[in-house]
Amino acid sequence: MTTIAPHGGTLVNRLTEGEEGRTLLERLARLPVITLDPRTTADLELIATGGYSPLTGFMGLADYRGVIHEMRLAGGFAWPMPITLRVGDAADLRGTVALAAPDGARLGVLEVREVYTADKHEEAQLVFGTTDARHPGVAHLYAQGAYLVGGEVRLLRRTAPAFPELALDPVDTRRVFAERGWRTVVGFQTRNPVHRAHEYIQKAALETVDGLLLHPLLGQTKDDDVPASVRVKSYRVLLERYYPRDRVLLAGFPAAMRYAGPREALFHALVRKNYGCTHFIVGRDHAGVGSYYGPYDAQRIFDRFAPGEIGIQPVCFEHTFFCQRCDAMASQKTCPHDAEAHVVLSGTKVREMLRSGALPPPEFSRPEVVEVLAKGLREVLA
Repeated sequence: MTTIAPHGGTLVNRLTEGEEGRTLLERLARLPVITLDPRTTADLELIATGGYSPLTGFMGLADYRGVIHEMRLAGGFAWPMPITLRVGDAADLRGTVALAAPDGARLGVLEVREVYTADKHEEAQLVFGTTDARHPGVAHLYAQGAYLVGGEVRLLRRTAPAFPELALDPVDTRRVFAERGWRTVVGFQTRNPVHRAHEYIQKAALETVDGLLLHPLLGQTKDDDVPASVRVKSYRVLLERYYPRDRVLLAGFPAAMRYAGPREALFHALVRKNYGCTHFIVGRDHAGVGSYYGPYDAQRIFDRFAPGEIGIQPVCFEHTFFCQRCDAMASQKTCPHDAEAHVVLSGTKVREMLRSGALPPPEFSRPEVVEVLAKGLREVLA
């Protein structure tokens, strides 16, 4: 099995099933209700299944302030992103309340410990590095309620996953790693299709470890991102044709994208530690958006902590590209040629090309992947 413990030492389990779960579900109809949005619904599930270990619920004030100011929970553990439940009206929130999905289905319970307020502009500046409402993470924060509700949760009923075969909890991925004899595993986070540069750094990392967890984020993303339904098809065709099947596991990460750049890179690493990864790939502008972050800020943030505080090993890569003169994938570390020989396309540019009917060159993306993306986007836009 992998040699890494969950963050905080214990894999949290806030799932309540069996007779106790059925009894609690019967009580939910009589409790005050907080209806969650899709992002917070995913956070509830990740708390309950241990993806967010050591969290056992939505953050109270001490954890919240420690996280936004120091990137630490009140108990001292490194943690860079606030996991909070914001509501518009907290007048009746005390004791035990029910948590419901956006469609009204009761999912679990929250033991209310605190109701507090916090300055959204301060949170935006500290967490996202900007108060600009054009930043998608900041815009989402500004749209939330003024009150934060902290307390431990229990998950009694799970929402149906969009991709059941990819719905692996941390206990499941750890079991698969053990069954395959993987002691070292590198995780890769993505909200985009995997192009040749991604493939290059994944395989470079795979040369030094036993296995790769390709762990695409399947929760909410920006409207102009490639839909998860299309991306998953592209991941499958790429893995089937270009990766050794016994050394790669494809699973889904149900969280929403925050676009918080450096802080989210560290967050993504700690979560993959909970899934059993010993290493985590951090590339150029990880979790970035627009020009809000420097290209390697997401790598430098790891230097602010002692290695033992993080546990998981970041694997940092410079920007990679296809060099037409080298006739290979390369980076500035390995390629001596000028930029005009480099095939470099941003994710935004690729999405624009696909939506307009143009196809990225094979030096940028595998033809089979491009075919899946082009067909999938045509169907989505039809």
